[in-house]
This record gives sequence, C-alpha cells and structure tokens, in this order.
Amino acid sequence: MDITLNKQKGTEGTINIKLAEADYQNQVEKKLGEYAKKATIKGFRPGKVPAGVVKKMFGKSILVEEINHLLSHKLNDYIKEQNLRILGEPLPNLEKSSLIDWDTQKDFEFEYQIGIVEDFKYELSDKVKVKSYPIEIDQKVVTDTVEDLRKRFGKVEYPEASALGDNVYGDLREKNGDFKREYGFIATEKVSKKEQQTFIGLKKEDEVEFDIAKIFDEIALTANLLGLSEEEAKKMKGTFVLKINTISRTEPSQVNQELFDRVFGKDAVNSEEEFITKIKETVGENYKRETQHFLDHHIEDYYIKNTSIALPETFLKKWLKATSEGKVTDEVIEKEFDQYKRSIVWDLVRNKIAEDHKIAVDGNEVKSRAKEMIVAQFGGPAIAEQLGDRLDAIADNYLQNENGKNFMNLYSQLRNDKIMKLIRETIKVEEKKVSVDEFKKIVEEHTH
Repeated sequence: MDITLNKQKGTEGTINIKLAEADYQNQVEKKLGEYAKKATIKGFRPGKVPAGVVKKMFGKSILVEEINHLLSHKLNDYIKEQNLRILGEPLPNLEKSSLIDWDTQKDFEFEYQIGIVEDFKYELSDKVKVKSYPIEIDQKVVTDTVEDLRKRFGKVEYPEASALGDNVYGDLREKNGDFKREYGFIATEKVSKKEQQTFIGLKKEDEVEFDIAKIFDEIALTANLLGLSEEEAKKMKGTFVLKINTISRTEPSQVNQELFDRVFGKDAVNSEEEFITKIKETVGENYKRETQHFLDHHIEDYYIKNTSIALPETFLKKWLKATSEGKVTDEVIEKEFDQYKRSIVWDLVRNKIAEDHKIAVDGNEVKSRAKEMIVAQFGGPAIAEQLGDRLDAIADNYLQNENGKNFMNLYSQLRNDKIMKLIRETIKVEEKKVSVDEFKKIVEEHTH
C-alpha cells in the first residue's frame, strides 16, 4: 500500500492511495469463507457450498466492501498521523473510480480531494480589548417590573367594549392579500399612541382596520402579532383587519403578601422592601445573562476579524453541494457562504484555544448539567428532593435518548462555556454601564 499527499496549494490537496492485491486479498478470502459457511443456495447443503460458487456469486460485492472498509480506515489513520487539519470530509474522485474494472483488476488507485487548514495564530491576552455593556437597574426598570407582575397576577375580566389597557384577540387577515392568522393578539397600551384610538370602544364581532407598518413603534411587537420573524415582519405592508372575538381586561393585583407568594413562592419574601430587593436580584441576573451573551457576540466578532485563516473555499463549496443531497445549490452557496465561513473560522479558533489550553469535559460534568436542567425544568430544588436517587436514572435516560444527541449537545455547551470563560478572564473587557433602552438600541445597531 502506498499513500501520498499532493498539496496543490496551501489549502487544497489530494490524497492518493494505491492498493496491491496483497493489501486486501487475505481479508477477502476470509470473508468468502464466512459466506460459504452461512450461504443457503439451492442445490447445496447448508455450509457445503463450493468456494468457487460463492466467489462467482458474491466475490465482486465482497471485494468492493472490503476495499472500501480498508480505504476508510487507512485514510483516517493517515490524516491523524500527518496531523492534517481538514474541513468537511475527503471527497472521492468519482470519475476515476468509475473507470475501475472490478472483474479483472488486481491493483487499484484511489484519489480523495481534501480541504486543509494550515496552522494559524490567535491572540489571547489582555492586548485583546472588547466592549461590554452591563445594564443598570434604575427605578424605571423596577417600577415597570412591578407593574408587569401586578398585571400578570391580576384579576382578569371580559368587558363588552374595549378601553385603553385592554387586550383584544381575534382573526387576523390582510385586507388585500393572502395573509391570514387565526389567532391575533394586540395589547392596546403597546399600540403606537397615534393609533391607540382605533382600538377603543370595540366590541365582539367588530372588525378593525389598521396599517401594519404604523400600529407599533417596535418591530418585535409587529412580528409577534403576525407570528413571523422580525426580518419577515419588516417586509409586510398595507392594511390588515382584526375581527374581534375576545376582549380581556386585567385589574392589577395589590402589592401584598398574596402577590409576593404567587411571584416568588410562599413566604420567600415577607415585605414590600424584600419584594423589591428580590425583583432587583432576579432582573439583575437576567440582565447579566443578556450582557454576557452580547459580550460573547463581540468576542466572536473580534476573533473572526482579527484571526488570519486561509480557508479552502473551492473545496468547501464542492463539499457542501456533494453532501447536501441536492439541497445546496449554487444560489444557496452564493447567498449563505460568507456566513458559513464566519462559523467555520470561529469554530477553528475555539477548537485551537481548547486544544492549546487542554480544555476538556468529562461524562460526570455532562450528567451534572443534565440533572441541573431537569431540576430547573420541573420546579427547582424541591423536585430534586422528591426524586431523590431517581434523578440519576432520569438524567441517564435523557442523555441516552436521540441516539446520544442530547449528550453531545450538553457536551458541546459545557465545552463552549469553558472556552468562553477562559477568553473572558484573559482578555481585557472594557465595561460601559447603560440603561435598558440604551442596551436595546446598541443591540439593534450591532451588525456582524
């Protein structure tokens, strides 16, 4: 057997494998013998089929199977031995393979196209400066949160006619188009001030018309009404109609022990002062997650912009088309390839950081994360006490489901968490405190 690498340029190359009869013959003969023992062929007793008959009937398929098996193992071993960092999977030269005469040939030659990533450098030190925007919890945030909780846990009524602050529900349709949605929901207080009067005094079965581009000041609210993404919602224009079938009004709850218990659990807080403190803690944790998520976005942007990695673009485009079962066309590649390259570069950087700093995740960590997730999903620490030892079995069952996909998903999350933690602790994060509205504006203006 002879395996050689032919580098056509820095990022593209081929691996050639030459097989002689001696490389595969013993295994083929062994398989033929196994077939002879098991084969059931009319005219012969089981296990007594002559080797010549078995070879004539199954010889070619066994030869192809064993050579493919041998090629797969030797190709992977060679890539590991040569420390080649490849993208995608090696692509066989089907044109050359189609010329093989499996009936007469004894020696074979195969060629595989590969995409290579050569070694690259990245910066991981306090020389890297990335901005972060911690959100300050001001009085407005606290007041808005309290009011939202009062409404959420308030008493719901169903008036005959709508007033400002009510919610209206109904069938939504485009007046001069095909768009329809059986369930449409509009919170009248969220409607643009110039349009609010349109939704006052409505009754069941009334139809109200409005300009979809003017009804809300925030595109997120329009998207929610239509059940579309924000990008899709931005494209919607013209007059829409809502046929009212329900009007709801919520009388806000009093700020008392009943509200405290409903929000945070019985006797978790026992005064309005403790209630406000708990709200600040909870909101603070939520904002901290949003801030960190946005910081991670900036870190990703930094490394993609400042890490020089030459990608085998010609190979990648060919590989994407070859392995997509016809789903990836030239048009799709043209539209999405830049974003695909971003994800590849970021994966390469993260993987190299993990390799260089020996970041690893073991099975016990994955199981612990699964148990934390299960406990959070089904009611917190109290459910953990009730489940006791059964929690381990539930976690094991979850991780084994989906053919191990759940395990790999949590493994990837944990590994990424460790990588990002290392990066955040090593680089210089420049913080600028902002209000909630300022944070939202910065996020909206952020582009890759």
